[in-house]
Amino acid sequence: MNPHLRINGPMNINHYATKKSVAESMLDVALFMANVTQLKAVLEQGTSFQYYATLIVLISISLFFQVMIGILLIITARLNLNDIAKQPRLNILNNTATALIFITVILNIFITAFGVQKTGLYPTRNFGPY
Repeated sequence: MNPHLRINGPMNINHYATKKSVAESMLDVALFMANVTQLKAVLEQGTSFQYYATLIVLISISLFFQVMIGILLIITARLNLNDIAKQPRLNILNNTATALIFITVILNIFITAFGVQKTGLYPTRNFGPY
């Protein structure tokens, strides 16, 4: 093994899993904020928007799954991966979180497809002589 890859002894699997969970949680928070912003835009658009109900339902489901993923990741990060008795439970939690993440990604693809495009956000400039 390359000695430059080993900094302070063998790799701590539990530390690695915790860092991975924290990174996933940060991405989940970013997606959560994006969905809240999208929900706000849909609500501002009003019920006259063609996909109003569809987007409200999709965004609500996505937000619910994101909260569930966050809870699962917190539980996973708190359990010791090195404890053999807890490994089956951690495996189930990890697989559940992965499945929910996949579903959330698919939901957000549909949210983006049906999303609100606000017009008039950026002022146009007339560079002509008039």
